[in-house]
Amino acid sequence: MTTTKRLTPDELLRLKEQYLIPGVYHFYKKPPHLVRGEGAVLYDSENRKYLDFYAGVSVNVLGHGDPEFANAISEQVRTLAHTTTIYLTQPMLELAETLAAITPGDLRKTFFCADGSGANETAILLAQNAKQRRGMAALKNALHGNTKMTMSVTGLDFWRTDPWPIEDVLFAPAPHCYRCPLNKTFGTCDIACATALDTRIRDCDEAPAAMILEIIQGNGGIVVPPPEYFERLKEIVAKHDLLLIVDEVQTGFGRTGRMFASEHFGLEPDIMTVAKALGGGLPVAATIATDAVARKFKGPRASTFGGNLVTMKGGQTVIKAIHNRDLVAHAAELGDYFKEKLLTLKAKHALIGDVRGLGLMLGVELVHANKEPATEHMDTVLETLKDRGVLAGKTGSGRNVLTFQPPLVITEHDVDAVCSILDEVLNGQIED
Repeated sequence: MTTTKRLTPDELLRLKEQYLIPGVYHFYKKPPHLVRGEGAVLYDSENRKYLDFYAGVSVNVLGHGDPEFANAISEQVRTLAHTTTIYLTQPMLELAETLAAITPGDLRKTFFCADGSGANETAILLAQNAKQRRGMAALKNALHGNTKMTMSVTGLDFWRTDPWPIEDVLFAPAPHCYRCPLNKTFGTCDIACATALDTRIRDCDEAPAAMILEIIQGNGGIVVPPPEYFERLKEIVAKHDLLLIVDEVQTGFGRTGRMFASEHFGLEPDIMTVAKALGGGLPVAATIATDAVARKFKGPRASTFGGNLVTMKGGQTVIKAIHNRDLVAHAAELGDYFKEKLLTLKAKHALIGDVRGLGLMLGVELVHANKEPATEHMDTVLETLKDRGVLAGKTGSGRNVLTFQPPLVITEHDVDAVCSILDEVLNGQIED
């Protein structure tokens, strides 16, 4: 179908019903038809303005319509848009060199693909080849992708839709101090969730090849483990001779106030996966491994679009802009400011049970008086925020965590505006 007519939201919903698989869903009863953006602002087909505080799920770190980014990828399109990895192309090799320079520890060898699922699939393949073991260890409430293997290591039931997942996956309880899965209290728990991981690995007939985890569980509800968990995790991984795969698909490239969330906790993974922000809106992802892991993989590996010249140029431009504009420090400083504003709202509104996150990756958990997830309030709050000109996210195993992952170019004025609107929206909720 070709058309120059701008369709209405109702017309688009009818097309969606006709031509997309049913699982492709949206947040809103009345979703906006977004047509353009500038900085941290989006506009719909009716020219209504929205503060974008979700950034396409942590993608648009430079905001929308960034001139430096647009000019760089436009020039590459005009010069040469695509070949493939069977030829030498400079943008891909330059981006791989940059990733080796900025990632933590000894990460050095990169494989490019088009999305986070593909990057995690490759990471698991590399780990299994390096260790010559089939199994994987993962955490409950994690999300690692929608391919067969990555869905199998996904512990979040909402996204675990494969009726026949791969069975060689050991799941351990995720550290979640607000909703401890073991009914413990932080400070007196002796990090029991880590002990449970250790026990489950010990009781396996054969140790897994690797442990895969998100530093912050994004879709799991912006859950940040305590530093003590990661200290124990490093000991457990070493004790059982596992590789460590860190999924930084959502947390990478300044989002948490460090270039990578691993740096908050001194983690040096054997394999790291990145995507989302790296492409600035273009589909690009990467699996980055140490030399020791990479050299064990002898088979061919290819991705038709993994080394695409336009996405590689986009990735290099994003990283350059993050450095030149000091966006990592900006995310740390503004994230602290934003979190304090949200904590002030928590003290005012009983509906807010917890505020958590790092940098500009923040979650506000909405609960009833008995601490049960206030899912129905979440849907109303999200819809009302949209109607008031704020786009946010919805995460958590109970789908009750209001999630903020805005472009890293937002200002204090933007934060103040969002918090003021959120305060008014919460005032309209019936809190029990």
